[in-house]
Amino acid sequence: MVKVRDEQPVSMDGTVNLEAWMQRLRDRTVLLDEDELLRACRIARRAEEEALGAEHIWSDVTSSFRTGLEMAEILAGLNMDQETLEAAVLYRSVREGKLQLETVRDQFGPQVANLVEGVLRMAAIQQKHRGTRKAVLGQSGSQAENVRRMLVAMINDVRVALIKIAERTCAIRAVKNSPAAKRHRVAREVFDVYAPLAHRLGVGHVKWELEDLSFRYLYPTEYKKIARLLDEKRLAREAYVREVIATLQQKLDEASIQGKVNGRVKHIYSIWRKMQRKNISFSQVYDIRAVRIMVPEVRDCYSVLGIVHSTWRNIPKEFDDYIASPKPNGYRSLHTAVIGPEGKVVEIQIRTEQMHEDAELGVCAHWRYKGTDVRSASQGYEDKMAWLRQVLEWHDELAEVDQGVDDVQREVINDRIYVLTPEGHIVDMPSGATPVDFAYRVHTEIGHACRGAKVNGRMVPLNHTLQIGDQVEVLTGANSHPSRDWLNSDLGYVNTSRARAKVAAWFKAQDREQNIADGRQALQREIKRFGLQVPDYAQLATAMKQNSAEDLFAAIGAGDLRLMQVVHALEREQRPEPEIRELPTSRPRDTGSVDSDLYIQGVGNLLTTMAKCCKPVPGDAIVGYVTQGRGVSIHREDCVNLLQLRSTEPERIIEVSWGREVHHAYPVDVIIEAHDRTGLLRDIMMVLANSHVNVLAANTLSDKQETTARIRLTLEIDGLQRLSRVFSQIEKIPNVVECRRLSDQASGAT
Repeated sequence: MVKVRDEQPVSMDGTVNLEAWMQRLRDRTVLLDEDELLRACRIARRAEEEALGAEHIWSDVTSSFRTGLEMAEILAGLNMDQETLEAAVLYRSVREGKLQLETVRDQFGPQVANLVEGVLRMAAIQQKHRGTRKAVLGQSGSQAENVRRMLVAMINDVRVALIKIAERTCAIRAVKNSPAAKRHRVAREVFDVYAPLAHRLGVGHVKWELEDLSFRYLYPTEYKKIARLLDEKRLAREAYVREVIATLQQKLDEASIQGKVNGRVKHIYSIWRKMQRKNISFSQVYDIRAVRIMVPEVRDCYSVLGIVHSTWRNIPKEFDDYIASPKPNGYRSLHTAVIGPEGKVVEIQIRTEQMHEDAELGVCAHWRYKGTDVRSASQGYEDKMAWLRQVLEWHDELAEVDQGVDDVQREVINDRIYVLTPEGHIVDMPSGATPVDFAYRVHTEIGHACRGAKVNGRMVPLNHTLQIGDQVEVLTGANSHPSRDWLNSDLGYVNTSRARAKVAAWFKAQDREQNIADGRQALQREIKRFGLQVPDYAQLATAMKQNSAEDLFAAIGAGDLRLMQVVHALEREQRPEPEIRELPTSRPRDTGSVDSDLYIQGVGNLLTTMAKCCKPVPGDAIVGYVTQGRGVSIHREDCVNLLQLRSTEPERIIEVSWGREVHHAYPVDVIIEAHDRTGLLRDIMMVLANSHVNVLAANTLSDKQETTARIRLTLEIDGLQRLSRVFSQIEKIPNVVECRRLSDQASGAT
């Protein structure tokens, strides 16, 4: 086990002897710059002295300075690099407000500061989540599993997780003399979250300590009973194990196998868990008597296994080959149980030195230094991070189920985010979820009544993208109901299928007459917005596979049909079949340039220009007109100039279409009608700037008597979907009446 705080070396005056403390670290790990680590210790000590007084550091066992030293000792025992040790020394001082994070960044650089900041984020989640865990030992519960998942999703550096585990190890050691309620709270958290995390990282001896101490405080009666039974049989067990070790060592020497044999202590919680899982008594726990054999090579493991089985009769069901089939956390070893001397069962583990180091240190076993670059670890820093992401997907963690590797690989952790309710409960959501998605995830009625949201105490738009660790509060209204804009995927209010289905179901459940009226109004608004011709609604309904125009409106109103889907169908419905005539040309037939936004049918790649009269944008139905000397002029299908050209020069009309991918933005004229007020144009420009839309021209005409304003803008737009989103955002600005595409086309150059 790792040595505890009260064994830190002290000087005659009772202060920690930092030189002696550094010597202990030298025995455990390689320090690249001892002076830098000493400087971190002195800064942490000075910060606490200034905050609380010098006497506090030496008299109070909760000293952040001494806790930092203890954390660094734990991590040094895990072979961690110097940046990690410096971050551990400084972390508690920063968390308790005695030292500023920016000071750490200035003094020790971004790497150390980022480690401290990562652990602070984990601590913030821990604080929000307290009080929501189940209190049943051996069961993680959905909330405990969610907090583990959230913490893992927040980790972008494996060292952050290890620093947090070290900090919680110090915390559970320190509560020995605390009130029972605090001991239970800390133990519950460590058992549910951090012991499993240590297991998945393969940090065996830290995991055992966390489990035993948690078990001691959660179930003190059971802990003391097993501890007493172990103590009563200790002398006899030790004598027996010495006999087995001597026999095995002799057998290895006879076979000329270089190996080390020693006894292994089974920790108390592991004994209790086996008793519970197999419903057996203490006397039936065979691996209380256990030895471990370590050999140089893998082939030696199987040779030793043969020696063991030829010496004593093995128990078939108690054999496990974790070398051929490692555990999900990378653990490898041979486990067997035999009927040893005096007919007593003995468990024997056989592994190489490297396997033993992996089992004790897990991911830390691969943290090796080459020169001065800590990231040149043996398997590569990035490889270890990828490994961490893979193994930290939890699967029946507390039962130590070894299956489920396929599930781990199948579900990528970055596809989920974890957010909190105001009460601290954790809700898992798909990446990209919004407050509306969250509201429907909590309860359908909350989603229906949602009218606003706060994230981390601040008001946000309903299409705000949630991040891992956000605390979300949904604001509801008694008369609030879903907005049809939520069904418009371009606006980004709803990004989960569950929420979208709930919204669509709500609208479908409304009165048909209301749906017809709402659908008609919505469609007519979009037709006006985009400057389209009023269609034959019956013909459009047929194109959309609806029986009548009323059915079409009702489907739009109920959310069964997306509005932009109907708009695109309307454009196709209005598009006439042009008369295509082959131009005399020797060029091969081509479908357009790879980099072009347009495909020109029947001719090779030609110079193209967008007609100034109608300013088509991607998504519009378009036709080309072959000019004399200026290539092909691209018009909208409904352009009045094109209609005239079609009748006078039909041989110059050619078919064109937009490419699969649009690489450019195109000018489009829009009209905004509004009630005039101070700051109106500024608010409109702010929306356009936030939407990353470039404004090519602007013209404002205000009527002082009527207090109205008419604003004409020329925008650069890369498609109808972007235009639709811009329209919706502008119409949310106070005093704006409507926003639409300019349909009054003046004659112009073609």
